[in-house]
Amino acid sequence: MNPSSPPFAGGPPVCRPDPAAGQRWTFGFAGGLTAEVHTHGARLHGLWVPDRHGRPADVVLAPREPGGSSAAGYFGATVGRYANRIAHGRFTLDGTPYQLTTQENGHCLHGGTDGFDTRIWEAESVHTPERTGVLLRLRSPDGDQGFPGNLDVTVSCLLGRNDELTLTYAAVTDAATPVNLTNHAYFNLEGEGAGDIYDHELAVDASHYTPVDGDLLPRGQHLPVSGTAFDLRSPLKLSDALARSGHRPMAAGGGYDHNFVLTPDGDGTLRRAAVLRAPATGRCMEVFTTEPGLQVYTGGQFDGTVVGKSGTPYRAGAGIALETQHFPDSPNRPGDPSTVLRAGDEYRSTTVLRFGVRG
Repeated sequence: MNPSSPPFAGGPPVCRPDPAAGQRWTFGFAGGLTAEVHTHGARLHGLWVPDRHGRPADVVLAPREPGGSSAAGYFGATVGRYANRIAHGRFTLDGTPYQLTTQENGHCLHGGTDGFDTRIWEAESVHTPERTGVLLRLRSPDGDQGFPGNLDVTVSCLLGRNDELTLTYAAVTDAATPVNLTNHAYFNLEGEGAGDIYDHELAVDASHYTPVDGDLLPRGQHLPVSGTAFDLRSPLKLSDALARSGHRPMAAGGGYDHNFVLTPDGDGTLRRAAVLRAPATGRCMEVFTTEPGLQVYTGGQFDGTVVGKSGTPYRAGAGIALETQHFPDSPNRPGDPSTVLRAGDEYRSTTVLRFGVRG
């Protein structure tokens, strides 16, 4: 597939079987955005966005086959039950200790060894005059990766005629359990496989960030961004932002891999979190979310092992992930907004990606 050519002219979602297991759903509006979602991991596998000259390009990184190998990783996937890290895979809830499956440095990352990114989700088409996309469903049984309670999850991925992609998450449980869902797409607004993102400009609407230790786990309290490499309240070229510190405070992640505190109380209000812009193409992406945090990861650990859809090996900085979520290790940090979902309550989270051209 040519990443600069959308595979779809617009209209109701089209479902195609995938030899790598699962289904591909393609949808969009003529003259606007086109998206491709795969049921393997409920992942955003492609997104075609016009540049300042009206030329579309796929701006989402992904291996060729979402379920073809372990290389698919978290690219574009819905991750859960708990996005980000839980220290040592352990937490205590209502007096009962729980042990989760662990992987990275003995911690639980993105839901464990067999998280939501590895599952085949059920999907159905959604199409109205103003929105088009898919609704995905998954049941996570009691004890899944060590988490308590049966959890029923839905994720809707809808494109609007206003060049917005809206991701809405909902979940219910029959027993108290931590829940923290996000999408793990990597973006390059110059185009997938076009090079690195260090010339992109990034602004993050956060006055505090979460310092981390060598295992990328929270260390101490949230700190002010003022006077640090984490002060992105005004747009800054990523290469300049990283040069502020010589990467020293972020060595474990090879760049940014940190939580930015959008709001300390997690009140569920939809607010702007970040703006990403590629001066070379003019493409701009605004991120709005109801989540209290934004994990910014600049892909510093990519080493060329993963080969993308265009046949280009992904190296350091090939894309940037802007993961809207609750804070890392919140089940063990009582001062952070709670991630506990209780029976009878509903988890809801919304993230909106608004695309356009600036300059």
